[in-house]
Amino acid sequence: MFVKSSNYASRGGIPTLLIPLARESISAGFPSPAEDYLELDIDLNTHLIKNPISSFFLRVSGNSMNKTGIYDNDLLIIDRSINPKSGDVVVALLDGEFTLKRLIKENENYYLKADKEDYPAIDLYEYTEVTIWGVAIYSIHRL
Repeated sequence: MFVKSSNYASRGGIPTLLIPLARESISAGFPSPAEDYLELDIDLNTHLIKNPISSFFLRVSGNSMNKTGIYDNDLLIIDRSINPKSGDVVVALLDGEFTLKRLIKENENYYLKADKEDYPAIDLYEYTEVTIWGVAIYSIHRL
């Protein structure tokens, strides 16, 4: 797809690439007539990133979160401004090592859990230094 230079814009002094957004939605069920009109340009940053200053991209390595829809080599958008709560998929720093797991609170205790049953829960109280570094808000991967 050819992108014209006029599709570039600026948001807070940061250059952004505007990608055309079709006016009609696409049917994932029965086919519907398509229209050839474009409604507007879309900047994915405005739809995927709520807090640009505190957001980061991280590449996933491993398959422990596949049931959540997070796969090896996915690109995650992490928001560090979100206050993590039980059930969130978080990036945690455990004694200097990063991991991606679901934060669980049970009986006033916190632990991290992978989606795979054969992975044991990680008891956060077994670590000297624990930081919930951010909350995963989107996973981007190839189909």
